[in-house]
Order: sequence, then C-alpha cells, then structure tokens
Amino acid sequence: MDDRADLVANAMAEQARLSRDVEETDRLGELRRIAGADVAYEKDGERFFAAVVVLDAHTLEVVEIARHEGEHPFPYVPGLLSFRELPALLPCFEALASNVDLVVCDGNGRLHPRGFGVACHLGVALDVPTIGCAKNLLLGEVGPLAHERGSHAPIVVDGLERGSALRTRDGIKPVYVSIGHRVSLASARTIVLRLARDFRLPETTRAADHEVNLWRRAALELT
Repeated sequence: MDDRADLVANAMAEQARLSRDVEETDRLGELRRIAGADVAYEKDGERFFAAVVVLDAHTLEVVEIARHEGEHPFPYVPGLLSFRELPALLPCFEALASNVDLVVCDGNGRLHPRGFGVACHLGVALDVPTIGCAKNLLLGEVGPLAHERGSHAPIVVDGLERGSALRTRDGIKPVYVSIGHRVSLASARTIVLRLARDFRLPETTRAADHEVNLWRRAALELT
C-alpha cells in the first residue's frame, strides 16, 4: 500500500472509531457564545486560512475572532475533509480567550457517507456541542419541502434520516442541517433558524466566511 492509500485507510478507520463517540441527543447548557468556523484555500496551492468567529448568542454581534494559517498536512480526499480542516481550525479554538457553548459548522455532521463529517469530528475533538449546516446537499433524498420559512423535510440516506433540509427564507433554497455532537436534529433546526435571522445562511457562517475570505485576499495580495 502506497503512502497516500495508507493515509486514507487510517483516516477512514479513525472516522469509524470516533463516530461511536458522537452523541445525538441534547446536552446543551446556556448558549452565550456561539462560534462559526471556516477555512479558505489558496487557489491551486496548499496554503490555508482558517478563522473562528464568536458571536454573542443573543445579539449575534461578533465578540471575538481567532485566525490561523499554514499548509495542509492532509491531501484532499472526498469524505475526509475534516482531516484537512481540523488541523487548521483547532489552533483557532485554542487561541480563544473563553470557551464557546456551541459551534455551527459550514459543512455536514451525520449527513456524510460514513456518518462522520466535519461537524461530528470537530465536536468530538473539542468536546463541545456542534451542528452541521451545509450550503449544498452532499447526499441523500430530500422529502417534500414547503416554501415558507421554517419548513423542513427529512434527508434520507439508506433508509435512515440523516439530516433536514431547512427553509430559512420564503421560497429560497434551503440549508442542510445535520447532527454534529450533543445537539439533536430538532434542536439543530431550531438554532439554525434563529441564527438565520435576515439571510439564508446563519450569522455564524456568514461572519466566519466574511472574515476568512477578507483575510485570504489581504494575505495573498502581499505575496
């Protein structure tokens, strides 16, 4: 087995092992600080720019930002994105002045070919509640979905409900919510809808995406 194949096989085995640690029921305390996390990449390169943006859970105002950049230690492999993103994101969380109560990931949790997307991986690694909220549907069949804000429909994979398509704006494309860790699917939908106050995406995702892309553009202009 060559080095890449060995790396991939070990990562898949790690996913299977860690997947057993995911908690699919609510174990949430008071929500005061909610974080969004995002990673952007240098075009055609291995350099990454990661950011964690913390919002006040009540006002949704940004209260803290942590950033980290470097080069990827893991190749891009479909289904193993978390092994690229966690080394970028974990230093951001370590740099925060205070712990966060919840992380909303721009990606999937249980809605994943092996049931262990980046939201699950990050939640287990940090031992914090996490939610997956993806912009696009990774896999599965979506049931009928009404046009009104708050409508939701199950996403079924191999006969199991692995997530929800959630309409956050009337008549606008839904987001795709899944369990990450220590948050039930019903609670995840409620939280994402509250965070998507004025736009399709939750404010956590919008803030992290804005920060990381602003930083990437500024950094690459200097090189």
